[in-house]
Amino acid sequence: MRTRAKICGITRSEDVLAAVHAGADAIGFVFFEASPRYVSILRAQELARSIPAYVSIVGLFVNADQDEIIRVVDQVPLDILQFHGDETAEQCRQIAQHTRRRWYKAIQVQPDVDVVPAILQYRQAGASAILLDAWHPELKGGTGQQFDWSKFPSLEIPLILAGGLKPENIEDAIRITQAYAVDVSGGVESAKGMKDRQLIEQFMQGVQRGSAKYESQQSGG
Repeated sequence: MRTRAKICGITRSEDVLAAVHAGADAIGFVFFEASPRYVSILRAQELARSIPAYVSIVGLFVNADQDEIIRVVDQVPLDILQFHGDETAEQCRQIAQHTRRRWYKAIQVQPDVDVVPAILQYRQAGASAILLDAWHPELKGGTGQQFDWSKFPSLEIPLILAGGLKPENIEDAIRITQAYAVDVSGGVESAKGMKDRQLIEQFMQGVQRGSAKYESQQSGG
């Protein structure tokens, strides 16, 4: 199965066009004010106008309350909610129910901690996927760090790989983890919040090569 890819932390219209042109399956907007990649509702509305059909719009939230998320959803055409904080499975489920949006949860992979129980808990609550990111004691993603990919679980659940991905390592990342999808932000930037068109293209080419190699292995080619 083809590996999907999301370019997250988009803040400029030219970066939307670069991601779409390169073949990204999803665009991510960060609605977390502490992030250097934060976009306001107004800015997200402007950027969303450049996103064509068949490219999903993902809204990333970190410990946001339900009213705040509803306010965003009412004004920005989000397809999917990404919970990237300390939200419980029940909180995610309730917010998704009120917003009528699909959702997935980001889980930080800590050394020597089994993430499978948490994955199953959120999946049971209705998550359409689980994103696995590198652990950091203070930051909620966007660290540029990667975890031990050999610890990536093998489950019959759509799992998204994030953390430290870039054009130079994406093929190995897909080969090792066999992830359903990959999520990149800093790895395709020239500066925080500013994507680099060439890096996006190189990353997506790597995704395509890695996905093709995995498909070949599965088919015995």
